Amino acid sequence: MAIATINPVTGETLRTFDALTPREIEHRLQRASDAFAAHRRTGMGERAACMRRAGEILEAEKDRLGRLMTTEMGKTLSAAIAEVKKCAWVCRHYADHAAGMLAPRPVDVGGARGEIHFLPLGAVLAVMPWNFPLWQVFRFAAPGLMAGNVGLLKHASNVPQCALAIEDVFLRAGFAEGVFQTLLVGSDAVGGILDDPRVAAATLTGSTPAGQSVAERAGRNLKKTVLELGGSDPFIVMPSADLDAAARTAAKARCINNGQSCIAAKRFLVHQDVADEFERRFVRAMEALRVGDPMQDGVDIGPLATASIRDEVDEQVRRSVEAGARVLTGGSPMDGPGFFYPPTILADIPESAPAYREEVFGPVALLFRVADLDEAIRLANDSDFGLGSSVWTRDEAERARFIAEIEAGMTFVNAMVSSDPRLPFGGVKQSGYGRELAEFGIHEFVNIKSVWIQDTPPDDHPAAE
Repeated sequence: MAIATINPVTGETLRTFDALTPREIEHRLQRASDAFAAHRRTGMGERAACMRRAGEILEAEKDRLGRLMTTEMGKTLSAAIAEVKKCAWVCRHYADHAAGMLAPRPVDVGGARGEIHFLPLGAVLAVMPWNFPLWQVFRFAAPGLMAGNVGLLKHASNVPQCALAIEDVFLRAGFAEGVFQTLLVGSDAVGGILDDPRVAAATLTGSTPAGQSVAERAGRNLKKTVLELGGSDPFIVMPSADLDAAARTAAKARCINNGQSCIAAKRFLVHQDVADEFERRFVRAMEALRVGDPMQDGVDIGPLATASIRDEVDEQVRRSVEAGARVLTGGSPMDGPGFFYPPTILADIPESAPAYREEVFGPVALLFRVADLDEAIRLANDSDFGLGSSVWTRDEAERARFIAEIEAGMTFVNAMVSSDPRLPFGGVKQSGYGRELAEFGIHEFVNIKSVWIQDTPPDDHPAAE
């Protein structure tokens, strides 16, 4: 795949980039190794000052960076600017809290001093997707760099300018050269980079096959990985729900980022007692969304990021309809240039339809009717994925059941699923493993070292292993 900026509104190739040569990759790996030796010894105050400065740069340049994101992958400009501001937030969050998260913790071991220390691992390779070109990277980089690690970014090949801009932000923020580097390489170079002993660990956000490939290669080298993979999140509506709020949120939750989000609501499981009314409101809310040039004010949905993504969504919908699914609105690509696909709702989806099992990475909602709470939970869990879930009910007993029994890394009650620096982010099953964000995220890529300090000769020793 070429490393290029292709405007998804027009299909025009705006800029191309040469992939790094093996010699250039070697130079960057050595630079990362050298940078880690120095960066791990910097104080938390110095790291925090640089990270705060990174946040300030992001805030000051949010319009420029937002336009760059919109140009490369098609999200609306308002969403892109909001993404830049969220990146600034995660920088500030870890600048403020990393020292406490990583401080040595005393442990009462009786007669000696026990401590738990959190030490950096080294260079971490981040294989990142195009759908949130800045946020996916900063939610790894902010805790990673604050922990004393250095970052190597292999970004998606259709957002090279975003990838280079991130490295530039960290350099201008004061981090030393080599602490964060963008590697303009194709996916075929990832295996060799993972094999290199100067790379300590890897994190990937992307598809299940990509996660399997990275995990397998890293496993051969006994290197830690964190994987955030696909999702087919359920959005459950029970009779006690506020139907108007649920329907409005459902449209937003399905079509956020032009429908290209792992945590977008995709399967809408609605109790039969309110299904007709919810369907009417949901169709109305989806049809009210404006599709168009993402640079323009008032546009809710821009194009899909690439022609191949649009074509895959179209094929999944077409084959699902052939299998018996019913189109309530939308259902086919829009005429004209660019990679546009309209907000779409499918109902009566049989198990044989591709949309029943596969993740549809576009603004396509799958509507199901359920008889009761038990069927809602069963259908919610009838998926290979387990990333997020959204449940709409005012009943406390129902809430408790959903929280306890839905197989997902996140459950949001009367709200759409979102990421927040204060909460751990990640999934189960084919949605991956490990966590990003919060204290759990910063601890994923550290050496959790047990320390025993004996100041006086012991009478005896703990039992051996």
